Amino acid sequence: MTSIAAHSSIADVAAQDLIIRVRGLRKKYGTLEAVQGIDFEVQQGEVFGIIGPDGAGKTTTFQILSGVMEATGGDIQVLGKAPRDARLGIGYLTQRFSLYLDLSLEENLRYSAGLREVPEDLFLERSRKYLKLMDLDKFPKRLAGQLSGGMKQKLALCCALIAQPKVLLLDEPTTGVDPVSRREFWDVLATLADEGVTMVVATPYLDEAERCDRIALIYGGQLQQIGTPDQLRAGLGLHRLEVRTEAIEDAERALTTPQGTDSSIIDVQTFGDRLDVLVKDIQTGEAQIRLLLDKSPLDGQPGSPVHISRTEPTLENVFVTHLRQQGSDPPFIPFPRIYPRENNQGEMAIYAQDLSKKFGDFQAVKDVDLEIHYGEIYGLLGANGAGKTTTIKMLCGLLERSAGAIILAGQTSNLRSAELRKRMGYMSQKFTLYDDLTILQNLEFYCGVYGVPRHARRAKIDWVLETCGLTGQENMLTGQLPGGWKQRVAFGASVMHEPKILFLDEPTSGVDPLARRQFWRLIEDFAHNGTAVLVTTHYLEEAEHCHQMSFMASGETVAKGSPSQIKAQQPGQLIEVGLAETQVASNLLKTKFDPWRVSIFADYLHVVLDRPDQQISELKSILQAAAIEIRSIRTIPFSLEDAFIGTISRALESQTGGAP
Repeated sequence: MTSIAAHSSIADVAAQDLIIRVRGLRKKYGTLEAVQGIDFEVQQGEVFGIIGPDGAGKTTTFQILSGVMEATGGDIQVLGKAPRDARLGIGYLTQRFSLYLDLSLEENLRYSAGLREVPEDLFLERSRKYLKLMDLDKFPKRLAGQLSGGMKQKLALCCALIAQPKVLLLDEPTTGVDPVSRREFWDVLATLADEGVTMVVATPYLDEAERCDRIALIYGGQLQQIGTPDQLRAGLGLHRLEVRTEAIEDAERALTTPQGTDSSIIDVQTFGDRLDVLVKDIQTGEAQIRLLLDKSPLDGQPGSPVHISRTEPTLENVFVTHLRQQGSDPPFIPFPRIYPRENNQGEMAIYAQDLSKKFGDFQAVKDVDLEIHYGEIYGLLGANGAGKTTTIKMLCGLLERSAGAIILAGQTSNLRSAELRKRMGYMSQKFTLYDDLTILQNLEFYCGVYGVPRHARRAKIDWVLETCGLTGQENMLTGQLPGGWKQRVAFGASVMHEPKILFLDEPTSGVDPLARRQFWRLIEDFAHNGTAVLVTTHYLEEAEHCHQMSFMASGETVAKGSPSQIKAQQPGQLIEVGLAETQVASNLLKTKFDPWRVSIFADYLHVVLDRPDQQISELKSILQAAAIEIRSIRTIPFSLEDAFIGTISRALESQTGGAP
């Protein structure tokens, strides 16, 4: 049933502004009830987010709202009509690219306009408008297949907008898109909302959900909660403490030991250089943490320094806590190891110096240096096309380097040897599984490729199936699996042979937050057992799990360090400004400051200022002169995403000759 919170939120919506009204929506596939009587309403110009785990019913809901699929039951109205009758007023961006890759940008737009019967004069006017809005107007003749992931999504959005719909349905529109492009994409959505377009968005990225006006949490086909991001965080009723110590493993062990029902500690999550601890009461929780850590010697030394800071819960905390209450937290299943742990912690596993790669005249990677030790998780982060995948392919011997030195597991030559390959695991950006084989056949194939002893294969395969929640479904064709489940199986296939060096290229793309947390438990477990892990990701929140990382821009390394070090290195200060007219304020401030410095987060603006002492008063004056009311203004810590976007933007300005 829909929660009381959902009903109370619905009552707050002004009836005269309703664009979408859903009452008792149900959808059955045979005996499976995918959507179980959900209710919600969306106002004109609202950005309404739907978040939930894989299989929660999000895509089914989108297909019904778009008129693609009929509901089994309920009353659904879009623009005052049944969805099928309102389709000309609806734009729908599906999870998969809905583009023709062998057509140009202009041809894709013209095709979409033809389907929607858009007159030629309006097509020309709108195509110019939306290509300019998406910053795609410089190359209308380029083939869609030659675009980066972020550009493809922007073009797909242009195609959805060409009929100028009043409602926009976006089903995970930024999966696989880098953080810079994702922020640009959401800036475009904010502009459209300001123009009166109503949007319903599903996203696995909870930092994106922060930018929605309201959010609905869906699980098992039911809406569990609806509210603004602030309301959901406040309704959690828990507090978050960040615990920093050099002995992270010892601290985690001490805090996750069962403490009884009266414990204030609710959840402990490990990141690269800290623990995030959710507690019922902030003072009692902090005292309990200190007591437990005092009783447990850290890194063999009683009294190792521990720093505890108080901070606000995140939407991920809300999401994970509610789904755990529903009993959906995937269990951690110990990996069935057959080889003894090597005593190599801290030794060099991957080394690269002045690593470079040219494709003709194009320099994809330039003078990259890397040092990654056994037991370390190293993040390689950058925008689409920055050179991350090319770097990984050179390191694991899939691509010849143009220049530079590589040492891999102590070897400087013959990096393609069968013996060395057995010590490495590789999960590529694209699915590494065969769609026309069953799950079991894929896993048996990888056992053979990686030389897993026959006596151990069944235990390894059973571990993958159980960890992925696919026990009993091993004879399903892999191509029938949703993207999130494919990623889980692909990860399992890449580690069954117990690699000492593991390359993971965007392993959690399209995976929901709860499954992503399970991924990182597994990755950390391999690191604890001495595996060196090199990972790329577009999700900066999860990059906090890395011990060390580097940022790449245009093939070059532009920043290095731990997550805390990189955030601390940021010049200036991040300012949060609460406003009623965020879009107007954003447009105005982007004419006064570098556009990347200003971002909309629902009712707030985030603004990066290099000289906050002088510029805060300047910012206030600009807004007051435009009669824009400032509700609140405060400094907030840089997130890793803010640090990434600032670092990359400054680096690109410098590389292109602009002012840093």
